[in-house]
Amino acid sequence: MSEPVIARPKGYYFEVKAGQRYLWCACGRSANQPFCDGSHAGTQFKPVLFVAKQDEDVLFCGCKHTGTAPFCDGAHNNLPGAYGEDDPDSAANRAIKEVPHGAHPEVPLDGECYVFATSRAKLARHGAMGWCRIIGPDKGALHQSQFYAEIGEGASPVIGADGRHVILFITEGEGEVEISGRRFAFAPRTGAYVKPGEAFRIHAARPVKFFVSTGPALDALIFLDAMPDNFDDAHPNRLAEIDPSQRHAMAERYFQMLVHREQGSTLITQFIGNIPRSKAEPHKHLYEEALIFLGGAGVVWTENVKTVVGAGDVLFLPRKLTHSVQCTVDGGFDVVGVICPGHNPSINY
Repeated sequence: MSEPVIARPKGYYFEVKAGQRYLWCACGRSANQPFCDGSHAGTQFKPVLFVAKQDEDVLFCGCKHTGTAPFCDGAHNNLPGAYGEDDPDSAANRAIKEVPHGAHPEVPLDGECYVFATSRAKLARHGAMGWCRIIGPDKGALHQSQFYAEIGEGASPVIGADGRHVILFITEGEGEVEISGRRFAFAPRTGAYVKPGEAFRIHAARPVKFFVSTGPALDALIFLDAMPDNFDDAHPNRLAEIDPSQRHAMAERYFQMLVHREQGSTLITQFIGNIPRSKAEPHKHLYEEALIFLGGAGVVWTENVKTVVGAGDVLFLPRKLTHSVQCTVDGGFDVVGVICPGHNPSINY
């Protein structure tokens, strides 16, 4: 037996208890998945012991091909037949109610999930910058906030986040982002990371549109009187640019990590991906996720409702909420995602 048995294509959700011991099945033959029952006897596979340090939700690997045993690392997405698609024209899906967009920027879906249309947002002014909050604690977010901002040519206010991690994504414009006294030139579709305690300012050579994500969640952007001189040189590379050579395949889809541990982020992660013309199987995540739709068109599905989405829309997904994203046009749907807390956007169940 050179290859493990795929017990289940996706991970096993489990609520572990502090101090408890769990013996994960590595061979895939156990009848007590995801745990060992001794069926590995006579094979080269050995179970993996995990002792929980705290009460928490985890995903034990079900495909047995993980590189981070005993936990799921998304390897199942590239196993034959594991990353399934869903038929949007099935009888069950045709019965799903569509929620129309109205005059308000928010389109409520199931639970605390919603779509936010930046094209309909009313922006508050602070100096030369207009901004609004998209995601925050009072909207159901437990782990992250997100803001949208626009600025014409010139400098934005100095912005802090009260000790939070900050991730930026510039969708349009050119200029420099100044992080605690250090400047970095950017082009459209660039990510940037600001460490806790640092601050940033946008110097726009051309009008700039950008998103600001924080982790943990923050009620509002904090405007400072002056730029602090406390740039952390431990991670000097703070920009994240699109590089096709860094793409990770997920069946017919792909993603590239943008801001993550390489830039110094230990809590919140940013990625960019492409969704081909298709509808993914409904699935869940253990992290909160915000998806910024850049180009293309599609439909967001939750358990009981759906709504159309396009460029400039943002989807907020609470933890453990069943959802699916469909692209309805040729050429695919480009999306930027921010997950918190988490480091791997390919993990699902």
